Amino acid sequence: MGTKPNRSKHHLNDPKEENGLTGKTALVTGANSGMGLATSIELSKRGYRVLMACRSRERGEEALRKVEQSGGSGSAELVLCDLADLSSIRRFAGDVHGRIDTLDVLINNAGVVSPKRQETKDGFELALGVNHLGHFLATNLLLGLVKASGRGRIVVVASGAYKAGRIHFEDPHLRRSYNVVKSYGQSKLANILFARELALRTYDAGIAVNALHPGAVLTQLGVNRGTGFGQGVYRMLGGLPSFQTPEEGASTAVYLADSPEVEGISREYFYRSRPKRLGGKAEDDEAAAKLWEWSEREVGLQGTKGV
Repeated sequence: MGTKPNRSKHHLNDPKEENGLTGKTALVTGANSGMGLATSIELSKRGYRVLMACRSRERGEEALRKVEQSGGSGSAELVLCDLADLSSIRRFAGDVHGRIDTLDVLINNAGVVSPKRQETKDGFELALGVNHLGHFLATNLLLGLVKASGRGRIVVVASGAYKAGRIHFEDPHLRRSYNVVKSYGQSKLANILFARELALRTYDAGIAVNALHPGAVLTQLGVNRGTGFGQGVYRMLGGLPSFQTPEEGASTAVYLADSPEVEGISREYFYRSRPKRLGGKAEDDEAAAKLWEWSEREVGLQGTKGV
């Protein structure tokens, strides 16, 4: 593939001449509702075998029925995974390895936001634990399958909210001071830094890694299923034309997963299916490398053979 590029955005060399990835396998996290479900339905319609990673069996099975009823030429199946529990992620990865030999597309879509500080089972701050660390571990455990596909794609659903965040290396789990903007902004900045560092580490394997901002999407992300927090706001925003439907919000993820136009493109950030320039802190390669090393320690991958 030629000389490995330096730490800047780049195109992978020698792209294949393909007409999309129809008939291949994709895995979507957070597939039970919102953009994850919309993405699963669209990829199934395009002929993919879609593995739908969901935390709840009940909600996952309901979402699976919706994909099956959409009439796509592909197929779908449920895989259970709780991104707030490292042991669940490891079981999930073992399950996936038992089902498939290659994974053409991995879409890290699941996300949480919480108005008050909460922790995952392993003691991580919830948003950082699910949005970043859970996906960090899952991606690393599935990476061999993506490499085996030859020209795999990894799509990271981030957010323009990264602009409000920074990586609080001195207190990453926000035990000293917490607010929802600080929490969510940090997790979304971590998504982008992770995608950029992963793109460098997988360049020689021919894997394309890109992040995206889906825009303002009307989903259940801000709704607390236990308390109902956010329900009123959610209903109120439903009538605003500035908010996209989950299908509209999923369009860039589907584009990055399937379009031949982005074959060979890696380490970019997309909005509305077009590359978008990042703010300076999202291009901080030293911070990205530091975050990677910290994340390895947090999830127990340090010292293992990784990318």
